[in-house]
Amino acid sequence: QVQLVESGGGLVQAGGSLRLSCVASVRTFTRVAIGWFRQAPGKERIFVASISWSGGQANYADSVKVRFTISRDNTKNTVELQMNSLLPEDTAVYYCAADARYQWLVSGRPTYWGQGTPVTVSS
Repeated sequence: QVQLVESGGGLVQAGGSLRLSCVASVRTFTRVAIGWFRQAPGKERIFVASISWSGGQANYADSVKVRFTISRDNTKNTVELQMNSLLPEDTAVYYCAADARYQWLVSGRPTYWGQGTPVTVSS
């Protein structure tokens, strides 16, 4: 069983930055891949970024490449999403997700989800 708790969301002006954190309660954190997804009002939840259990592989949605960076600290069971140059269209609830199978995570079918943290980018 994996429990995920997100934090770091909030209100920021366009062009600003936020850092989201996801802390996982799992005995074998080093064996799960972690990803971030987001759901904007009235839209479907979509993939944002993911990182493999070792940190050696990371993937990003085209819309956030260059602006967002995902990283993990396996000593703290934590994954962070650094979001720079934020745009109003980045406004969404951001969810942390986990799965032992990296491809399932990237394809949007992770087994475990957090409760989400809202991000609002004002223009």
